[in-house]
Amino acid sequence: MGYQTLRKLLIATRNHGKAREIATVLADLPFQLVTLADYPDAPEVEETGATFVENAIAKACAYAACTGELTLADDSGLEVDALDGAPGVFSSRFAPTDPERIAKLLDLMRDVPDELRTARFRCAIAIALPDGRVQVCEDSLEGLIAREPKGTNGFGYDPIMYLPDLGKHVAELEPEEKNAISHRGKALIKAKQLLIALSFPP
Repeated sequence: MGYQTLRKLLIATRNHGKAREIATVLADLPFQLVTLADYPDAPEVEETGATFVENAIAKACAYAACTGELTLADDSGLEVDALDGAPGVFSSRFAPTDPERIAKLLDLMRDVPDELRTARFRCAIAIALPDGRVQVCEDSLEGLIAREPKGTNGFGYDPIMYLPDLGKHVAELEPEEKNAISHRGKALIKAKQLLIALSFPP
């Protein structure tokens, strides 16, 4: 089944900010983009994988199977070197809300000197057909954990991720700037090429 015959592409997220970022990059593809908001009865898929790739594959395959649609799912998060890679795959479960997650992380990093505050955003994207066939791509964005939040764009940990080369926090970037360099933006460009060239056999 080639991608030309597929009517819909399910973006498997209920996170409005993430869905908007993904839809912006994929907007010119010949798909009707839908999200989990269009499938209110779809069950939650537990993120039990040890890696972002495992979680992305699990979500993409599960939602493709239960909806019957070509599905794109991502798993992404923040890895902080001074915290041995935490919060990692637990980034979204680190605390109940974005402000609480940021506050908790900054508290843990309170005594870490500037030169040791290295971190990266990682993103894995899986594209699955309802029969379980799947392809995966990944990318990352390196930076430093700032000492205080700055910026009102983006979501998640964006306000505390400082990019030395740009002299800005991720949350200070305009959407176009962010999509061009972010972990998710770069992984989506790879995913876009997979979608364009999708050639699973029937």
